[in-house]
Amino acid sequence: MSETSARKDTARDSPGDGPPEEHRRRRRLLPRWRTLFAAALLTASLALGGLVAGYLLVEIPEPRSASAAQSNVYLYADGSQLARVGEVNRESVSLSLVPEDVRHAVLAAEDRAFFRQSAVDPKAMVRAAWNMLRGEGKQSGSTITQQYVKNYYLDQEQTLERKTKEFFIAVKLDREVSKEEILEGYLNTSYFGRNAYGIQAAAQAYYGKDTGELNVAEGAYLAALLVAPSAFDVGSATQNEGRAVARWEYVLDGMVDEGWLAASERAGLEFPEPQETRPSTGLSGQRGYLVEAVRDHLIESGVLDEQRLAAGGFRITTTIEPDQQEALTASVQEQLLDRKDEEREADSHLRAGATSVETETGRVVAMYGGEDYTRQFLNNATRRDYQAASTFKPFVYAAALEHEATTRSGTPIGPSTTYDGTSGREVLDRDGQGTGWSPENENEVSHGELTLRSAMDLSVNAVFAQLGQDVGPRRVADTARALGIPADTPGLDSAQGSVSLGTATPSTLDMAGAYATLARHGEHLPTVLVEEVSRGDEEIELPAREPERAVSREVADATTDLLVGVVEGGTGSAAGAVGRPAAGKTGTAEQDKAAWFAGYTPELATVVALMGQNQETGAQEPLYGALGLERVSGGGVPAAIWGQYTAAALEGAPVRDFDLEAREDFGETDNGPVEEWEEPADPGPPVTEDSRPPAQSPERSPEESAEPSPTGPESPGTSEPPSGTPSPTGEPEPTETPEPTEPTETPGPSEPTGTSGPTDPGTSPPDDGRNPDDGSDGDSDSDSEDGSGQRAPQSAARPAWSEIQTG
Repeated sequence: MSETSARKDTARDSPGDGPPEEHRRRRRLLPRWRTLFAAALLTASLALGGLVAGYLLVEIPEPRSASAAQSNVYLYADGSQLARVGEVNRESVSLSLVPEDVRHAVLAAEDRAFFRQSAVDPKAMVRAAWNMLRGEGKQSGSTITQQYVKNYYLDQEQTLERKTKEFFIAVKLDREVSKEEILEGYLNTSYFGRNAYGIQAAAQAYYGKDTGELNVAEGAYLAALLVAPSAFDVGSATQNEGRAVARWEYVLDGMVDEGWLAASERAGLEFPEPQETRPSTGLSGQRGYLVEAVRDHLIESGVLDEQRLAAGGFRITTTIEPDQQEALTASVQEQLLDRKDEEREADSHLRAGATSVETETGRVVAMYGGEDYTRQFLNNATRRDYQAASTFKPFVYAAALEHEATTRSGTPIGPSTTYDGTSGREVLDRDGQGTGWSPENENEVSHGELTLRSAMDLSVNAVFAQLGQDVGPRRVADTARALGIPADTPGLDSAQGSVSLGTATPSTLDMAGAYATLARHGEHLPTVLVEEVSRGDEEIELPAREPERAVSREVADATTDLLVGVVEGGTGSAAGAVGRPAAGKTGTAEQDKAAWFAGYTPELATVVALMGQNQETGAQEPLYGALGLERVSGGGVPAAIWGQYTAAALEGAPVRDFDLEAREDFGETDNGPVEEWEEPADPGPPVTEDSRPPAQSPERSPEESAEPSPTGPESPGTSEPPSGTPSPTGEPEPTETPEPTEPTETPGPSEPTGTSGPTDPGTSPPDDGRNPDDGSDGDSDSDSEDGSGQRAPQSAARPAWSEIQTG
């Protein structure tokens, strides 16, 4: 090799220059970076050009006239008109008439940086889009200026074209109009609920006063409504109270943070309860309840947002069948309302709610919300504040079968599994240790050893409390959710062992959907209230509904098999008037604050509930003496309403039997021990005997005494729990009573001081039913007994968990 060649090779291989491959790679990468930079520059130029072009091309349009708002037309399933809703309620006021505190409240709720930022907030828009992509629901990144543009110049349609126009109009408007003018326009065009557009209409609708008379607390509440009026109107649903107060506090805290309100003044404010809703007279009778339920369904399912629906122009075909709706209303009238006496105070507390669902399709075909929407606007069919009591027991049984649970001795659970039905018997955990929970049966009657089939017929609390513990309270709650009880149902998560005795508070709509799942052999299909929605030539897309397997067919059918017995000879025998195969379960709350019947045929699942509520204070009330009866039970009037309605609704339809495929070997094979459960959440401080109110019995005159029930195979009184006299078989003899009653689910005085319910094995103390969201002192609305056999009316505050509702 020559010296020259050697020098070239040495230079080529020197560490400073690197190998030839690296040189070639660097030369290849350099053009790529240049290309990417050029592409980025081109993209930025195009985007900037698009923004400039948009700004120049999009003009500020003429304001939409208030007369552009149209009525919404609601139709029955057959196309006949149910109701026409939509009068624009708006009165504009100048900004000078809006108190400064009210203006600040609106800014604290919607756009705290309104006076110091531009018309659009790109960061907020990107953040809202990102949160929606993450599945956190619809969110708004719009400023007050953008919202005003949407309200005043455009519409509520969620389209890219509308959002683009909104962006450019807002930018232009911000340059041409003062912030004060924009805020005034926003306050006069925003929707506050109760058909009120603008702050003046809202002040009248919620507080019966002009805008200038609003105080800080009232202004903060009206500001809190802007984000979602129906979700925060405490007058439209009882479950709105907690979140409305939380939103109100958020607004006040924002005012303090911005220096608009002194912390000392904020600390002294109390939530300003608005006045009652005053519905349109055009929504009298059942029409208002149906329209409200359909409207809420459209909003909650994401079909339409609240402001777009309020703008009107929609033609909404519901699933409500007029003939079946008429039959349900007539049944309530004849079995309940016609029997009420104005002279009886207890009768004034009676409220009724009911929902009927077509089992095959999940369509809600009938709903009863109350006597008249214009006089009592709260929909009893959809409210969630009365415990479901023993209508939850089928979910306990289904959970046992679905999870192949065993008793503490390892015996597989099935219809013939025996349990101790002794009233007041302490519930034991998997290790045989006492849980401190000793629920009582109706009238403290002890039934001895009996099968689960008999326990379901007689609704024996002691049995189902132990069964729920053997299965696992969390599994019971999970099964209820799978069948169709909404996950956010009050009391469903906070309760532990008590969930088995129905301390959760679903609506009749929720329960009808869950029982329809059992009728549909374990396949859950979400209930639906709307068939079709259109606006002009536009067809609004409805969410797809796909059935999901909740429990196996064998489990659902086995549960149905037990519930058939409840109607044929158990506490629900009054429902046998339907005259065709039926399954169902009664549920009666302790102190008679609620009485339920939930049942189904192969075609229809219908749930009826009677509720006690003071018409003046709104407090839950006992129904002792109502309708002239000693007790109002689920096996009485609710079952009678159910039977009459179902017979009328199915009149002329062929009689169908349940097509059951229940396994015969449930409970006969060794399925192994129950798996370990996770430790439940901390139930909170224990409830003591001192927290329970004293007890006394309501006095009744001879005129208010109940008449004996009729005899015969269909008499509802023939399946009543006995007075304690055993039959030759060891089970109590049924006795005749004025109303069929079921065993009540009252833990009663047997519960040790400082404990409040069963827990999963080896975990935290028993649950006290405390709801962490509302700060109440218990999950129950019933009173305890003091051993004297007397009961006292409940105070406004919720009592201890141990005073649970009954079945």
